Amino acid sequence: GGLDSNLLAEGSGHASRTPTDHHSDDTMATPISKKRKFVADGVFFAELNELLTRTLAEEGYSGAEVRVTPTRTEVIIRATRTKNVLGEKGRRIRELTSVVQQRFNFSPGTVELYAERVPNRGLCAVAQAESLRYKLLGGLAVRRACYGVLKFIMENEAKGCELIVTGKLRAQRAKYMKFRDGYMLKTGQPVRDYVDRAVRHVMLRQGVLGIKVSIMLPDNHPALDGAQRRGMADAVSIMMPKDDEAEEQVARQQQQLQAQAQAAAAAAAAA
Repeated sequence: GGLDSNLLAEGSGHASRTPTDHHSDDTMATPISKKRKFVADGVFFAELNELLTRTLAEEGYSGAEVRVTPTRTEVIIRATRTKNVLGEKGRRIRELTSVVQQRFNFSPGTVELYAERVPNRGLCAVAQAESLRYKLLGGLAVRRACYGVLKFIMENEAKGCELIVTGKLRAQRAKYMKFRDGYMLKTGQPVRDYVDRAVRHVMLRQGVLGIKVSIMLPDNHPALDGAQRRGMADAVSIMMPKDDEAEEQVARQQQQLQAQAQAAAAAAAAA
């Protein structure tokens, strides 16, 4: 019931390239340049992401976030089935913590793994790419599997979606199929803000299929805090005209106030 030992052994020759902040105390003393530190942090995250992608594919792994504090490193694992990530009485998450600690030379107790549920898996490209991958591995026809995923994404209020499947779909000759629905941007800053993308490979008997999922997120998505303030470049908001009745009411109130003021002034002059 333990984790695959190959995952532990994989890339063991790269242990020296992990970030100094994450290492045990004996390696903390060696100074490191800013450039090397950022590269090491990037390599650490890439290897960690690859490890979790392979290990937690069936649990709907959708990405991870690394937070480094002075005392420890926290890894937040986003998944659609958090109960399976935690395991029975937290056994699975403890196994994963042990694997990460040994692989990246953490001191005992300096790394913590947490599981966080994806709020809406229909708007998560990674989760949908994995879903499509398992449908294809199960022998479902490409067209039927893609239309099912496309329908599910659009039902979850996505602005638009695009699925691309490439490889030997039926015959020996490789080809690619595109499935689109809704509104999808391709260039510019809004693509970085609004489009969630994921790529996965499906190892079938006849060869490898490639899956690319792009989801155009809606304006009210929680991941768009900064993008919402910036807004879409071509978005035009039309202001509603002011109500005539409200304007007339304000004018009448102003006239009444003026009349009261004049009456008060006349009374004061008479006195």
